Amino acid sequence: MLRWAAIFFIIAIIAGIFGFGGIAEGAAGIAKVLFFIFIVGFVLVLLFGATIFKK
Repeated sequence: MLRWAAIFFIIAIIAGIFGFGGIAEGAAGIAKVLFFIFIVGFVLVLLFGATIFKK
């Protein structure tokens, strides 16, 4: 998921350079959402992994 966030971020930068504001804004929004979903999932895996495998 982090890979897709990075891809959309790069698309947003390239579209912004070439002047496609709407596409850049949309791609940046998608990248932001995917990044936050990745962070939440990562934190949940860390918390549950530490509690499940703690012996």
